[in-house]
Amino acid sequence: MKRLFLLLLLAAGCNQAPPATAPTAAAREIPGPDLATLTDSAAPAALLAYGRQHPGSEVLIKTRLGNIRVKLYDDTPVHKANFLLLARKGVFDETMFNRVVKDFAVQGGQTYGARTIRLKRYRLPPEFRPDHFHKKGALGMARYDDEQNPGRLSSNTDFYFVVGEKLDPNQSQAMAGRKLTPAQVKAYATVGGVPSLDGQYTVFGEILEGQDVVDKIANEPVEPDKWPVKDISLKVEVLK
Repeated sequence: MKRLFLLLLLAAGCNQAPPATAPTAAAREIPGPDLATLTDSAAPAALLAYGRQHPGSEVLIKTRLGNIRVKLYDDTPVHKANFLLLARKGVFDETMFNRVVKDFAVQGGQTYGARTIRLKRYRLPPEFRPDHFHKKGALGMARYDDEQNPGRLSSNTDFYFVVGEKLDPNQSQAMAGRKLTPAQVKAYATVGGVPSLDGQYTVFGEILEGQDVVDKIANEPVEPDKWPVKDISLKVEVLK
């Protein structure tokens, strides 16, 4: 009902005259590629170029339950540059945590604002790295339409934090379906995570501070479709 009401509001807004105030000069001057021109094929090169010209390494995700400081990995440059670009353009500031599964993951980046509803969907090539796995606190990118997405291309906006559970070596090995390294076995036993996601979704960062905030989000009451009963909107700031 919540999202139906929102759609009705948006539909009603389409019949109204556009606001007289034009976008501010500051908003127009944010550097980076035009999001409306990015496609699955064009995005990687454009994002890599953007990442070289406008580097970054840490972001702060602000929510009503607290802040989450996140490190972005250098060896996943396309995902990293994409996240920095959308953060700087304010795209994530019109999104919220839209899927919360206790003891599994919390997903954000669902679009609902005027800017993000117009955002063209493009996808990112997978950047699977053996050293980046789905331990608790890992930041990954969601993907959709598996039957039409054999290349496991990532969403451009929908990200998630791993929550998971602590697993003994037999459990983590069975869930992974592959040979885990000793470091991975130890992490899944002492920190927890979801090894079944390894090699399926790109992990491109991890929490530095604010795991307790993610745990709070994971324990929020949710609707049957896993959308939080009380919205958890977010804002993303690039720290450095």
